[in-house]
Parts: sequence; C-alpha cells; structure tokens
Amino acid sequence: MRLSLLALALVLAAAPAAAQPAIGAPAPDFSIATVTAADATPRSVMLSQLKGSVVVLAFFPKARTSGCTAQMKAYRDQYGALFGTDSLVKVIAISTDNPRTLASWAKELGTPVTFGADTTDGVGKLYAAKMPILPIHKRHLIVVGKDGRIAWDARPFRELAQPSYDSLAAAVRRARSAS
Repeated sequence: MRLSLLALALVLAAAPAAAQPAIGAPAPDFSIATVTAADATPRSVMLSQLKGSVVVLAFFPKARTSGCTAQMKAYRDQYGALFGTDSLVKVIAISTDNPRTLASWAKELGTPVTFGADTTDGVGKLYAAKMPILPIHKRHLIVVGKDGRIAWDARPFRELAQPSYDSLAAAVRRARSAS
C-alpha cells in the first residue's frame, strides 16, 4: 500500500499542471450548457458571445456541499453589491455537476446566478481549475473584462471570508469601468 501511494504521489508530481491563464491574457473561449433557477432547459453559451460584458467565472467543487452553498448564498444575498443591478455583469458558476442537478439547486437557493455544467472537465482544464485525479473543480474565481481578457482571479477563492467578496466586488467595479 505504501509503495502504491508513493508511486501515485510521484506520478502526480511529474504530471504537468494545466497552465492558468494570466491576468491580461485573452480568456480561453469555451461553450458550456447553462441553466438558471427560472429555466432548467440547458442553453449553450459561448464565452466569446459575451464579449462587451464583464463575465465572472466562479468554479466550484460540487452542488449542495456546505462551502459551495455558502458561496452561492453569498452571491444571492450580496448580488447587487458584488455585481451591480444592471445586465452588464454575467455570473456563471461552473461545476462538473449535470444541468439537472444545477437547475434544481439554483431553484432551491433562489439565486440569480447562471450555472454552467462542465461535465467533461473541459472548461476546468482550460482555466486550470480541474482538481487533480478527482472529477471536480477547485474553487477559483476569474473576472473576464469587457475586452475578453482576464482582469482578475482568486485562486483559491475563500468562500467563508468576507474580504474575498470585497475583493471580488472591487475587481468587478474596475472591470465595469474599464473601456
């Protein structure tokens, strides 16, 4: 058993980590099935179609877990302060959960957030948010500016710490006001 754990650790250490997009770099484009609390029918959204908007990509591990629920409730309860009250900011909370699970959870929470179902881990890999070995995401937040470039990121995002939300709100305000 010790030998197999050591071998696994060596394989993980030697495996190349996905390169995370740098601040200022173009945000990698993707297409993802999305659902909302009001609409459980999966709709395909491409990041490039949202150019001109500020897009918050909120990678999270798993629906209905305690930390993820706290995070989505904070978005719901502080939505206007974090993202504004107009439609300039698009929030996409992304996990490997299926669209049905995400839609029912969104409805239970009553959140205005759009959920993205990254069931193949493809988007997570693009943004270096995929957890090694496990088919879930790390808790990362990325703000994509109106120009389609990475404006801010939090890796990891601390969902239980209010200063994390304060930093997110400041990053969104900066991205909103950028030309």
